Amino acid sequence: MAYAFENMKAWQESRKLVVEVYRLLDEFPRFETYALCDQIRRAIVSVPSNLAEGSGRLSIKEQLHFYEIAYGSLMESYNQLIIAVDLKYISEKSLETIRPQIDVVARMMNGLRSSLKKKMEETVNCKP
Repeated sequence: MAYAFENMKAWQESRKLVVEVYRLLDEFPRFETYALCDQIRRAIVSVPSNLAEGSGRLSIKEQLHFYEIAYGSLMESYNQLIIAVDLKYISEKSLETIRPQIDVVARMMNGLRSSLKKKMEETVNCKP
């Protein structure tokens, strides 16, 4: 038996992204292991974690809340990777390589969020 989140394309793709970001962090200097690296790790792992948690919530409002947190974590991770380029911890090319995967996950998560918002609006409009 699979849990609902295991069937979510956004969750599946975000897991792949976590692996890619972890590989990218190998390029960071050793002294950054417990600073920016840790912050990026927490943010990127938060993406599939919040998608999974949201999928287990019963109310649409709660699901949406966790999906929005996941999206925010994705944007936080991307921002931190841009900063890593600025600091010359990773190359611009490395960031360009991972950007398409970030875009895929972002689009899927936007789709999830839009779908839930639409369901919420329909629920509100159907009430007597």
